[in-house]
Amino acid sequence: MMPGIGGAQSPGGLTLKAHGGYLVRLESFGGLELLRLAREALSLDRAMGATGLMVSVNRRRKVVRLAFVGPFTEGRQGAHWYAAHHALARLLSRAANVTVQAYVYDPDEGEEVLAYGNGRRVGGDRVVYEDVELPVPLDEMDDAAFKYMQERWPMGHLAYVFGLTRKELLRLHRVSPSHELALEGHDAEGEAFLEALLPTGQVALPESDVL
Repeated sequence: MMPGIGGAQSPGGLTLKAHGGYLVRLESFGGLELLRLAREALSLDRAMGATGLMVSVNRRRKVVRLAFVGPFTEGRQGAHWYAAHHALARLLSRAANVTVQAYVYDPDEGEEVLAYGNGRRVGGDRVVYEDVELPVPLDEMDDAAFKYMQERWPMGHLAYVFGLTRKELLRLHRVSPSHELALEGHDAEGEAFLEALLPTGQVALPESDVL
């Protein structure tokens, strides 16, 4: 194992813990019935105990991260839950006619992205950090070389597709605006929160730089 190669202790000081979820670019949430899709996905994935759906948005690029709130998604093991449970990605890709990415990022192990379109898997990529061949020892790499290497990995490439930096994409789950939607709440109330997160015709707003 090469500590820090995924970003936990990398040059530049970025510190992140393992996380996973679903990533998608949306113009709006209108007409998607996201909470209904989330409940159906949990049933298909046979996931018990979820209480909410966390929604985070990069308004500048209209990139949305979705993640379930429940005991099965907690901690490092919870991040890896998304490697095998893709029902929401399938359902949302069909409902919104967009590509939805299921992902896992573990700074001590690796990163994986799996793409779904129209309800079917259409691609994916995975990197295991201990298998990466470094041109020089990690502690001898400068920031520019290290960043270039990471940008070629699954999360770096996906960030490029979204028009974000890898750093922006990896911290999306920690930025504002975000909101946890109650899965057993009133769907109309949830739709109102979603509209506030990604208003139709909204003007691009700056995102927080807090890591």
